[in-house]
Amino acid sequence: MRQFKHKLNHKVAEGMAYLEDRNIVHRDLAARNILVGDDLVCKVADFGLARIIKDSVYTASRSTKIPVRWTAPEAAIYQRFSVKSDVWSFGVLLYEMMSRGKMPYEGKSNKEVLDLLSSGFRLPCPTRCPQNIYRIMMDCWAAEPSKRPSFHALHKVMVEASQ
Repeated sequence: MRQFKHKLNHKVAEGMAYLEDRNIVHRDLAARNILVGDDLVCKVADFGLARIIKDSVYTASRSTKIPVRWTAPEAAIYQRFSVKSDVWSFGVLLYEMMSRGKMPYEGKSNKEVLDLLSSGFRLPCPTRCPQNIYRIMMDCWAAEPSKRPSFHALHKVMVEASQ
């Protein structure tokens, strides 16, 4: 099972690196939007919120509905989406996989989630999650977007973790 999760994770990171190279921000990266086929071929799906970005950032209108539990604070609060906000979402996707589908911030309202994140809170390490994978999650959840890794770096680390 562990090997299976690691392979899925690096395949998702590879797909997101492809989008990163094309200046596309997904804005709804979550386990529910990953299709898994034969031989663990993974496809990132549901591009309803995706946008091509110019100048590295896409600013959404205030009325845009967003999945707060998977969204980086700068995107949820200021509607500023970038590849780095997708990296944050990848960290939450890892949490979903490592916790076997547990809802992030279970029992909290969207406002409570934003308040927690603003205070520096991060999701705890799921039971049976290897520390190296939790460190990757924490890197994805860096408060400063520029401190988050690229999807190419994540792909490389995830491939190493799967071996």
